[in-house]
Amino acid sequence: MNIDLTGKNAFVFGASKGIGRAIAFSLAALGANVTLAARSADKLAEISLELNKLKISANQDHDYLVVDANDPIDIKRKLLVLLDSRTYHILINNTGGPPAGPILSADWEAFQQAFQMHLHCSHLAVQLMTEKMKNVGYGRIINIISTSVRMPIDGLGVSNTTRAAMASWAKTLASEVGAYGITVNNILPGFTATERLDTLMEIWAKQNGISKEEQIIQSKLTIPMKRFGSPEEIADVAAFLASPAASYVTGTSIIVDGGRTKSL
Repeated sequence: MNIDLTGKNAFVFGASKGIGRAIAFSLAALGANVTLAARSADKLAEISLELNKLKISANQDHDYLVVDANDPIDIKRKLLVLLDSRTYHILINNTGGPPAGPILSADWEAFQQAFQMHLHCSHLAVQLMTEKMKNVGYGRIINIISTSVRMPIDGLGVSNTTRAAMASWAKTLASEVGAYGITVNNILPGFTATERLDTLMEIWAKQNGISKEEQIIQSKLTIPMKRFGSPEEIADVAAFLASPAASYVTGTSIIVDGGRTKSL
């Protein structure tokens, strides 16, 4: 099975922590040159240094780009500079989830911001990168979304709506670019041990009138594997989808949640 990414260039949004950071390391471990993207210059510089210390070949090189998903114009300007001199074969669309809350109490600005951070920025990056992917006959567009695509999560109204839109966008995109050797897939993480989940545990604990520790215990009991996933477990699925081995996998959403989602 060919999972070698030597010579491939990857761009990873949300790479300063959590799942994005783990994906950057998984892709680099397979030989890819990784561009880390997020808002925190200090964190990105630190991770880039770590990756360059771990490089598996002399020609492997990693760098970073400071961008804010709230500013698509800035993202476009900076990406155009990068794309002037390189081709990205792998794009990881990964952005932190919108604030929690019931959908009825969400104002239109919350939806607007969420769609801009997720769908708008992802679409912009795809538009800028796919032409070169077509030219080399290799492209992997991987979107980190949520199991709410299959089963909406209570108390995450704006997130559920935005994630579903992302999945529909990706399915449509897969049909348009498949003939060029470009695949488009979604990963739907369940409860994964990240800062985002830690925040949700605190919110839900307060709503349920219990301690955070008790909320964590109860949440784990809803998972057949009785534990939260690790960012690395999500990242390894992304690494497979980014590899040549996944060349005939496209237009699909892969659930990685320890069996928690009840739908097929």
